[in-house]
Amino acid sequence: MDLEARAHAEHPEELRLWLRLLTCTQLIEKQVRTDLREQFDTTLPRFDLMAQLERAPEGMRMNELSRRMMVTGGNITGITDQLEAEGLVERAEVEGDRRAFRVRLTSKGRQQFNAMAHAHDAWIMDAFAALSPRDIQTLHTLLGKVKAHFLETA
Repeated sequence: MDLEARAHAEHPEELRLWLRLLTCTQLIEKQVRTDLREQFDTTLPRFDLMAQLERAPEGMRMNELSRRMMVTGGNITGITDQLEAEGLVERAEVEGDRRAFRVRLTSKGRQQFNAMAHAHDAWIMDAFAALSPRDIQTLHTLLGKVKAHFLETA
């Protein structure tokens, strides 16, 4: 049973909408995880770490990766160790701090990430294939209103 099935007709429409959004997010994420595993023999956390590094060609400190990905330093270390062993990332010492490392994609890592990112784009587009361009724009606008309201009241 998915989260959406927990809602009943007597529940507020807002609750039912929230559960539908959550269910859709989980379904899309599950498919992306499956596609990454089957097509690239990788995981979503590895993809996410590489995506962060792709946006920062000069590399990032491990603690910055941890903060941006909202996971523990231990998780980042484990993923980085795997990617480094495969030649996809490299660690460089941070000048003036012998305990810190800057992680960056290697050329091989950048090539592999670009292939994964291209496929990821196609998977996400496919996830929304049931919607017209107008539907997509409307949904984007409406969710933008929800986001703006949340940020105004937070």
